[in-house]
Formats: sequence, C-alpha cells, structure tokens
Amino acid sequence: MSNTAPAGENKMGTMPVNRLLFSMSLPMIASMLVQALYNIVDSIFVAQISENALTAVSLAFPIQSLMIAVASGTCVGINALLSRSLGEGKQQEANLAAANGVFLAAVSFLFFGLFGAFGSRFFFQSQTGNPEVIEYGTQYLTICLCCSFGIFLEMTFERLMQSTGRTVYSMITQGTGAIINIIFDPILIFGLFGFPRLGIRGAAIATVAGQIIAMLLAIWLNQTKNRDIQLSPASIRPNRRVIARIYEVGVPSIIMQSITSVMTFGLNKILILFSETAVSVLGVYFKLQSFIFMPIFGLNNGMIPIVAYNYGAASRKRIMETVRLSIFTAVSIMLVGLIIFQVFPAQLLGLFNASAHMLEVGVPALRIISLSFLFAGYCIIVGSVFQALGNGIYSLIVSVARQLLCILPLAYIFSKIWGLGAVWYSFALAELISVTISTILFRRIYIKKIVPLDQLRRESKA
Repeated sequence: MSNTAPAGENKMGTMPVNRLLFSMSLPMIASMLVQALYNIVDSIFVAQISENALTAVSLAFPIQSLMIAVASGTCVGINALLSRSLGEGKQQEANLAAANGVFLAAVSFLFFGLFGAFGSRFFFQSQTGNPEVIEYGTQYLTICLCCSFGIFLEMTFERLMQSTGRTVYSMITQGTGAIINIIFDPILIFGLFGFPRLGIRGAAIATVAGQIIAMLLAIWLNQTKNRDIQLSPASIRPNRRVIARIYEVGVPSIIMQSITSVMTFGLNKILILFSETAVSVLGVYFKLQSFIFMPIFGLNNGMIPIVAYNYGAASRKRIMETVRLSIFTAVSIMLVGLIIFQVFPAQLLGLFNASAHMLEVGVPALRIISLSFLFAGYCIIVGSVFQALGNGIYSLIVSVARQLLCILPLAYIFSKIWGLGAVWYSFALAELISVTISTILFRRIYIKKIVPLDQLRRESKA
C-alpha cells in the first residue's frame, strides 16, 4: 500500500473548475432532489391518515434532524480529512480516515438505537398531552431510530465515494433508497396489494427499508468502484489520532446542525401554545423547503472535496473559482424557491390535505419565512467553505448566532407581543445577522489561509 500518490492524477486538481463542480454536484443535486421528494411524499401520505399523524411526524423531526446532524457532521470531518490527505498524496492517512469513519457510524447507531427503544415515548410526552399524537409519534420514531444503522452507514459510504470524486454512485444509492421509500409508503401505510395496513408504522418501515437497501448498495459500489481507498473489515478499528482529526472538523459541524434540532424543538414548544396546527405548518414548511435547500446541499457535497483537495494542493485560484461559482449557483436556486413560495403557498399546503385553519395559518407563514431564502444560499456555501478548510468552528459561530441567539428569542418575544403571525418573521431577521457574520469570518479565513497558498505553491516548485 503506497503512502504517496501524485496529486495531479486526481481530476479535482486538473479538470476546469466549472465542469468539475457541476460534474461532481449534479449527480448529488439529482439525488438530493429525490430525497426531498421522498420527504414530501412521505408526509403527504401520513397527512392522509389524520392531522394528528402529521403533527406527530412534525414533532419527531428534531430527533431525526439530530440523527442526521451526527451522521452528516461526522461525514464532513471524514470528507475533509480524506480529500485533504489525497490532495497531499497521503494514501495511508486517507485509508485510515475511511476505516475510522465506518467505526464512528456504528457507534452513532448504537446511541440512537438505544434512545429509540427506551426514550421515544418520553420525548413525545414532553411536548404534548394529546394521547393520539403521542402514540403515533412513539410508533414512528421507535422504528426509525432502532433501524438507523441503515442511514448512518449509507451516508458514510456515500461520502467515501464523494471524497474521491465519484458522486454519480452516491446519486445511484440515494436515488434507489428514496424511490423504494416512495413506492412502499402507500403500500404499507394503506395496506395495498395484500400487505397489512400499518398506518404510521408503515411510513417508518418504508423509510428504514429504503435506507438499508441504499446502505447495502453503497457498500458494494464503494468496494468495487472506489479505487482511491483501500478498505477492509479488518481495517475498521479505532485510531484515536484519526478520530480526533475527523472530529476536529466534524464536531463543530455536528453541533451546528444539532442546533437546528434544538431550534425546531423550541419552536414547536412555542407554536403548540397556539395550536397543534401551527406545529404541523412548521413541519410542512421544513418538508417543502427541503426541495429548495437539498440541491444546495448537493452542491456543497460536490464543492467541499474540491476546496479541501485544492487547499491540500495549495491552489488558491481553484479554491476561489469554486467558491464564486458555488455562491452564484446557490443564490440562483434560492431565488427560484422564493418565487415559488410567494406565488403558490396555498397550493403547496394543499398537497398535505390542509384544512381551512391550516391554510389560514400556513399561507402567510410560508410567504414570510421564505423571505430568508434571499440570504440563505450565500450563508450555506460560505459555511461549507469553513468546514472544507478545517475551520468548522466558524460555521458553528454563525449557526449559534442565527438559530439560538436570534430565531428562538425573537420567535418567543414576537409570539408574546404580536401573536402567532409575527413568529415567522424571526427567520428573515436572523438570516440578516447570518449574512453579516459569515462575510466577516470569510474575509478573515481568506486572508489567513487562502492568500498564503500562492507563496506555498511557489516554494514547493522552487
């Protein structure tokens, strides 16, 4: 096993940036859109059971979001270390990053599986006294968490392929899992084609079935198609040094994304004081906005390894070309999303069997919250640049300021002074703060880390 490899052999250091970014991102954007579609379809079918079932799924969102935060944040650390190691020609370090990533995925599953088995009911009882919502939520969340090994290992093996530029395989695995979920949702929820009618448990089973099949496919593709990483069962054992390096970037990302869970939990507690319908509206918003945000996350998944690789290769020009193109693309996507939410809010809510009261609450909510889209695309890209360059703490600072110091306090204050309708304005105001802080921190990291790369490159050639 070689410890070095010529950095120029990898396309991330040689292919024109515009073609490279879109060749790596488009498969991920496509798969993310399929993921977003399945999230929406899943809730559409659940809404046909009852509004209480939709409320239960909405209340479960913070825990599911926390699970994704742990998986995704760990993968960010794996991705950054692995891509940077390949850019520096350190093959052995790249292999260790992959092996320890798989180990961390297994440990994370054990934690969430135990919580699913013993803590699901208590979680719902802490939010509502409605016995039907509690029962629906407990059934749904227990299955999703106890079988979460699928999502943890699926995401890990997908990121191993993304880190080496093989994003098309990630598209295949994610797309396959999402399509299986979409197909089995109505079959298991409503008992079609001879299957038993399982209700909300059917939605959960369809979800984990898609994740497990995607996991198996991701493992197979990684082992047969990914030539840049050597990974075997015997190599999957903990290495404290490598785990520390993964979590150096990954922990800030985990915390940053976990803050979304805390924010959503807090918003649910505020909204449920007005009505359970308001909670359902927030849950529907998160499902709908995923169709706008998921393509940008797909763009990020293509961008991060490019930036990390070229940082390892000391190429300032390619880093900045990638960042500029990513920001322009993200802002363009968000502008389209803003127009859709402003023009068609009633039609979007109608997909979820919205009652008259849900439309009354939801139409202004979607229009107001979507104003934050104007700034969110820029902030997401800049935050991912921080992570790719090993400064995940900057992303954490922005996230804490936006979600905990702005959205939650503002939502609480607005709810007390002006009522439910004012709560939604907290999103747009918080995004303005996020833009300001992100720009200040990006300028700092540009001067400290990106500008000196030209001198390093000249020295390496001397």
